[in-house]
Amino acid sequence: TAAEMHRLYDPACIPNYMISNNDGVSDILETALLAKEAGLMRPLDGRLDMNIIPLFETIGDLRNAGPVMDRLLALPAYARLLGSRGAAQEVMLGYSDSNKDGGFLTSGWELYKAEIKLVEVFARHGIRLRLFHGRGGSVGRGGGPSYQAILAQPEGAVQGQIRLTEQGEVIGAKYGNPEVGRRNLEVLVAATLESSLRPASASPTPPAFLDAMQALSDAAFAAYRGLVYETEGFERYFWESTVISEIAALNIGSRPASRKKSTAIEDLRAIPWVFSWSQCRVMLPGWYGFGSAVKDFLTANPDDGLALLQRMNMEWPFFQTLLSNMDMVLSKTDLAIASRYAELVKDAALRDTIFGRIRAEHQATVGAVLRITGQSELLDANPLLKRSIRNRFPYLDPLNHVQVELLRRHREAAEAGGIDERIRLGIHLSINGIAAGLRNSG
Repeated sequence: TAAEMHRLYDPACIPNYMISNNDGVSDILETALLAKEAGLMRPLDGRLDMNIIPLFETIGDLRNAGPVMDRLLALPAYARLLGSRGAAQEVMLGYSDSNKDGGFLTSGWELYKAEIKLVEVFARHGIRLRLFHGRGGSVGRGGGPSYQAILAQPEGAVQGQIRLTEQGEVIGAKYGNPEVGRRNLEVLVAATLESSLRPASASPTPPAFLDAMQALSDAAFAAYRGLVYETEGFERYFWESTVISEIAALNIGSRPASRKKSTAIEDLRAIPWVFSWSQCRVMLPGWYGFGSAVKDFLTANPDDGLALLQRMNMEWPFFQTLLSNMDMVLSKTDLAIASRYAELVKDAALRDTIFGRIRAEHQATVGAVLRITGQSELLDANPLLKRSIRNRFPYLDPLNHVQVELLRRHREAAEAGGIDERIRLGIHLSINGIAAGLRNSG
């Protein structure tokens, strides 16, 4: 089909072929072979009519991205094909699935390290790298202020160009109005220029920062995986305490909620995963694990641990952006409201165990963010956003309470063998209202 469209119209109509869940060189070479069979690649001439773009999504794939691209670029035949594409190769990085796989902190750190490795590999092979950031609207899917996110990229990752996705409600919020859209595009251009023109002599990130970040990531990863993937009954807790079942029935997404017909967290797509936690005001994908990580780090470094983390926040844009986004997400959480959703879980012991862990981790995370940033309250450093969020709560909180009651009635009716369409409509309306009030929630 792509080859036919190239013939009928122009190669520019389909310039890119994305490979989801790319985990090896063979995925890219198999795509090149398919392109050859379709007439989109001519090896004798060294011509390739579309960009082949691998997407590294899971934590394991991000860790392997550099070695995979190193082996690929070392192949003379493939390097020759890139010559017909301007000696440039695009690589896409997945924020959503890496977060679901390893949690907020580890996802951000592994993305950062993957970029550093890719910059080194491409420089060695003399191929221009263009990074494509698959960011979503929510912080749990790579969202947050675009300007700060671009400036937080490692040195050499923005080489005069950057590609990123804008998804969901973010599109309407950023580009629904021409003036606002122009302003947001100006912000992207300004950040790209500033990052690209950063002096080569700029001070490298201190090794102590890198070591501390690795220690934090290891501890956060263990805490996140321990809850989500290693706690018996967590899957049941998630499906009963959130609106995931009702979201899965909504015809609003481009893809099904799960990749397979199962309730396993591994098979669930990242968008409904994050969206469900947002609706019940837990926002778990945007912060869970950080409190445990900081606690472990300070225990291991009692003398200068806190001072080092505070320095990292002051001097390292990457760490500063992580904390800023976490600060915003935590300000939108409400565990009092979340406890009402937890009451939907039928197994009282399971409910108390898992929600107790979530509450304890939330308290530890809020405390860690405040100690490192020096704030007395969340978002003290951003009073405009703090006021905006607080002004929305009086309208938002009642919707959550209505939603909980509607979910209870809907599920009781379903168990009795009947569905009230008015209740189902009410749930859908509450989902839309809460998403609008939280804004970057999906």
